[in-house]
Amino acid sequence: MNIPSVDIGVFGGSGFYDLLDDAQSVTIETPYGAPSGIIMVGTIGEHTVAFLPRHGAAHDLPPHKIPYRANLWAMKQLGATRIIAPCACGSLQPDVGLGDFVILDQFVDRTNGRPDTFYNGPDVHHVSSADPYCPDLRAIAAQSCTKLGIPHHESGTVVVIQGPRFSTRAESRWFAAQGWEVINMTQYPEAYLARELDMCYSGIALITDFDAGVEHDEAVVNADVARVFAENLDKVKALLLDMIPNTATHAVDCGCNEATLYSKM
Repeated sequence: MNIPSVDIGVFGGSGFYDLLDDAQSVTIETPYGAPSGIIMVGTIGEHTVAFLPRHGAAHDLPPHKIPYRANLWAMKQLGATRIIAPCACGSLQPDVGLGDFVILDQFVDRTNGRPDTFYNGPDVHHVSSADPYCPDLRAIAAQSCTKLGIPHHESGTVVVIQGPRFSTRAESRWFAAQGWEVINMTQYPEAYLARELDMCYSGIALITDFDAGVEHDEAVVNADVARVFAENLDKVKALLLDMIPNTATHAVDCGCNEATLYSKM
């Protein structure tokens, strides 16, 4: 089967399992095992796009079991240089409301035990993650949100917890007190692994709930998270359909394509 070279990869989050019309399915094996599932390849505008739900098509992969390395490696193998990654997130701040989008610019890793590098030796690299999210893709996301009238925040820090459990109230209050905006279970190591492959990466958080320590007495319930995401799924797809035609696939000035240039020991 002749698979066209892909320009842009999209990872679907919880509740987001399809994107492309008239797509062909692609099965890829990687040195890190199989990806989360079959990758669908189709076109949006003039771009060839690969779509993969990170939790699997049946949502059978919990956050700590997602094969992040295989997923990113497969996208790179297909030719993708840009990754757009919507994800469901909880709000840690009262002014970040349900249904808002947060265009992430920083992460804080609170996970443990996840394979999180392609460089396990003897080829050793120390890749900077000072600015893990592509500034060019972030600007495009902000422009599209404004154009579409989507309530959004042009920056935000996500704290990534191990999952699959939600936070205790004490943990949530601690995260909120640091000034971090959102909480999630999948942005790490996904965002960093894209950097190790010199790929541009954009994490776009859709706020589905207030975390347990924020302003409300209710604990986070997964059914409510799924409901709010479903109610806003059309906005997620509209954002992607507006972003992708405006996304350059050649090397630009963001520097993401040179992340590993000076990282070699």
